Amino acid sequence: MQLTVVTPTFNEAENLPKLVSALFALPIPSLNLLVVDDNSPDGTGELADQMAEQDERITVLHRPGKLGLGTAYVGGFQQALRMGAEAVAQMDADFSHPPEKLVDLLDALRGYDMAMGSRYVPGGAVDVRWPFWRKGLSTFGNLYARTLLDLPVRDATGGFRVWRRETLLKMPLGRVRSNGYAFQVEMVYLVHLLGCSFTEIPIYFADRRWGRSKMSFQIQAEAAVRVWQMRLEYRNFP
Repeated sequence: MQLTVVTPTFNEAENLPKLVSALFALPIPSLNLLVVDDNSPDGTGELADQMAEQDERITVLHRPGKLGLGTAYVGGFQQALRMGAEAVAQMDADFSHPPEKLVDLLDALRGYDMAMGSRYVPGGAVDVRWPFWRKGLSTFGNLYARTLLDLPVRDATGGFRVWRRETLLKMPLGRVRSNGYAFQVEMVYLVHLLGCSFTEIPIYFADRRWGRSKMSFQIQAEAAVRVWQMRLEYRNFP
């Protein structure tokens, strides 16, 4: 399959060249990278442009400011589909998602509509350096979303996924309102409501190697509230 990897960036100049090298070293013959940059003050967008000039497999989508993770992915998905991608991956630029696992996710996609990297299936794990409170918050957040939305998935908040083109075309992307990490929950909830098939592949979720985490209390609070809103907004869907 022709795979396009969508990677939102905000101040990821330190990570981006390393990620590009890791991705294009993978045994995936037809792989493209779409960088969605939110006008990063550290020059990530300009760096991405320079890399795109040297490698036609790289495309850059510039946005005027920090507009949120959800809209970055929706815009990236739509652009990837316009570019003719047969499969679309979503992943962070900070190496918390292991690039080499893209091979397993793409292989798994042959039998499913969507494949996701999961920290909470047998064989999956989170960084051993995570403090106890962060592990607890992540575990609770997943249980909270899975219970309220009746999701048959172990890792509802994970953001490392590969989608079939046909699956994304079915998704009502224009209705997706979550703009933080609740975006991941909303997308898998829609997959469930549409009756699409999916599988979870175990991954080791590492703490970012370079740069600073963008997780905040505001993002966590939005996710908690959005789960309840999703139940109401999609009660008659599809």
